[in-house]
Amino acid sequence: MNDQTQHAVPPQSEQQSSLPRYRRLRRNLIIVPFLAALVPLLIMAIINYYQDYNAYKSENYFTVSHLLSNSKRSLQFAVEQRRAVLSLIARGQSLDDLSDDARLMAILRDLKESFGDFVDLGLIEYEGNQSYYAGPYDLKGINYKDQSWFHEVSLRGTYVSDVFMGYRKFPHFVIAFARELENGKFYVLRATIDTRLLNRQIYALESSEPVDIFITNKTGVLQTASTFYGDVLDTFNLKFPSHILDREIIDERTLSDGLNVTMGVASIDDSPFVLVAMLQHRSAFLHWISKRSDVVWFLLASMIGILVTVSLRSKYIVSRLQESDTRRAKTLHNIEYTNKMATLGRLSAGVAHEINNPLAIINEKAGLIKDIASHQPDFPKKERVMDLVDSVTSSVERCSRVTHRLLGFGRRMEFRKEHIDMETLINDVLDFQRSEASHRNIKIDLNTESDISTIQSDRGQLQQVFLNLINNAYAALDDNGKIDINIRQLNADEVEVAISDNGVGIDKKDLDHIFEPFFSTKGESGTGLGLSITKDIIEKLGGIIVVSSRVGKGTCFTVNLPVERLG
Repeated sequence: MNDQTQHAVPPQSEQQSSLPRYRRLRRNLIIVPFLAALVPLLIMAIINYYQDYNAYKSENYFTVSHLLSNSKRSLQFAVEQRRAVLSLIARGQSLDDLSDDARLMAILRDLKESFGDFVDLGLIEYEGNQSYYAGPYDLKGINYKDQSWFHEVSLRGTYVSDVFMGYRKFPHFVIAFARELENGKFYVLRATIDTRLLNRQIYALESSEPVDIFITNKTGVLQTASTFYGDVLDTFNLKFPSHILDREIIDERTLSDGLNVTMGVASIDDSPFVLVAMLQHRSAFLHWISKRSDVVWFLLASMIGILVTVSLRSKYIVSRLQESDTRRAKTLHNIEYTNKMATLGRLSAGVAHEINNPLAIINEKAGLIKDIASHQPDFPKKERVMDLVDSVTSSVERCSRVTHRLLGFGRRMEFRKEHIDMETLINDVLDFQRSEASHRNIKIDLNTESDISTIQSDRGQLQQVFLNLINNAYAALDDNGKIDINIRQLNADEVEVAISDNGVGIDKKDLDHIFEPFFSTKGESGTGLGLSITKDIIEKLGGIIVVSSRVGKGTCFTVNLPVERLG
């Protein structure tokens, strides 16, 4: 009943054997909710990744297509412009006008001032001889009759070459225009163009992306320098299907050095030039991380937040479950112990009842001896016998009081209101612990104010309350300790009983919990039920109980009980 009672507790091996079950439960409580919350986030991240990948791919395609479109238009316009100028000169000037080195030089100067990329200008007769020449090289008199370009221009009337070294020993290309004469003969006006023209059309395009844009011919020879494939006139090792050279194509490929690029090509009309653009791109995953850092951080923060929340919550749930299981196990043990104590109480009551019968016989026989001795004047040693009989009678009365108290405490009765003198009730309770107080040299001071009102309450339940409180005081004391019990009239409607000791005291953090069921500061030696039951009884009787304590100084329990005055 009280916190001092020794009782059975769950074996340690039984508690330890259940630990793996709690670990598994906690692990499952962490993993399952974590995955349940994480999977939707991962699905959203994966969807976002593929959306970003497709957008990134489309952006690369658009960038390459845009560069190709602009470059092709610019380059085609530049070549066509120079070809048109050369055609205009050939058609606008007579053969006689052009058959003059000075006149040809003047035309070249005008072209250089207007365009800047014309290197030289030559007039070639139908036999293939370059009869007139304006430029920095000694090329007058060279015969081109056996060269393929001369035959092509004679047949088609116009010609644009790819880049080559030739007699000039530097990369250049030529534009030639043939004009037919009335006698069936023809002459060719041929201009050399510096490759800076090609470079200007490419490098004029600005891009924040790592782009390699260059020109090659249809046989794979570089016409301009390439970041990935070398310098002018180096071989370009990628072959283009002939059926797609007249339009732009876009595809993704991995180069020989492992670079991933988006590549596009476009042919320049009426020329041997093929425009190539390659956009180097990063890993789609790294691009997603850099461009969607908010999503990545949100995902990581969510994972950490979910994991922490689930871990803390699972720890709380498992600890509460473990605590509940421990309490349940203790309750079952306490119920078992209570049954044993109830059985022991019934046996004690039976023993007390059986003791009362011989005590009654002893009391009757002592009384008979006393009557006989008192009615016989000459009874031998009469005074000595009378003293012995009084001593026997006194001892019988003392034993009778003990057995009656034992029967009173062990009797299970319904609530019964009666008039109670608090001092008498406290003395009755103290009588049960006189031997322990004497053995441990514990001093008990009972102080009662005068004119204390009697109260109307249940005697048995109050005995149970104060027996528990005084037993707790004993448990808190060392030998030679002291217990003070003060009874006073608090007001006209209440009587106060304060039980204080100078024992070890109660820690401040435990004071708010001492009236909770199964809470005990005595470890395995306490049930944690005594003060809980005590408080419950006092509240049912209409009173209140409060506690104050200081570690190392002692504890004081104060009980206020209502008074119902007699009429």
